[in-house]
Amino acid sequence: MKGTGTPSAPFGPPDFQLVLLRRMADHQPGLVEDARRELGASIADMREANRRWQAMTRSPRSRGALARYRSVLGEPESRTRRTVGDLECDALLWPVPLWPGLRFEVLAAPGGGPVWNEWLVRAPGAAGPELRTVADLRPWTCTVDEVARAFPPARPLEGTAPTRWRLAFTPPGGGEPCTAEFTWGLLQRLL
Repeated sequence: MKGTGTPSAPFGPPDFQLVLLRRMADHQPGLVEDARRELGASIADMREANRRWQAMTRSPRSRGALARYRSVLGEPESRTRRTVGDLECDALLWPVPLWPGLRFEVLAAPGGGPVWNEWLVRAPGAAGPELRTVADLRPWTCTVDEVARAFPPARPLEGTAPTRWRLAFTPPGGGEPCTAEFTWGLLQRLL
């Protein structure tokens, strides 16, 4: 696979997709295996991409997270100013070929400041799934925001790792309370 392999090879978008997949493999190994094959990458390639990513994020010479994303993914497809509660931030979006209807979003303090959040979101103008019942919640089909809007009032819970989020909600009609678990913002499973 282009972009992976030797540590001196440039780390690019294909490698970054393997990093996303590496964390998702904990919950959806079958989907990850299919996606890894689609990328033409081996398990060793995925491990190496993750090792290199971790080395970049932990390096004492590491640039900030936003600079790291730009060096790996290039210039964002779009950049907009957004208000979240009382905070104003920059929302930067990059395409992710494995999921054409999604974008990798980074929310950062204005002017290239610290990164506050990084995850997959629905691409502007792309149609998301119709989420009416719990049965509609299938792995890799929806994002945190889509589930929260579909099942109000969804309540955020602490995730089990930095790249994981959970939402608690009660299905329409008063069914059993559910918890949806997400990795990099993409639904992985219901608990």
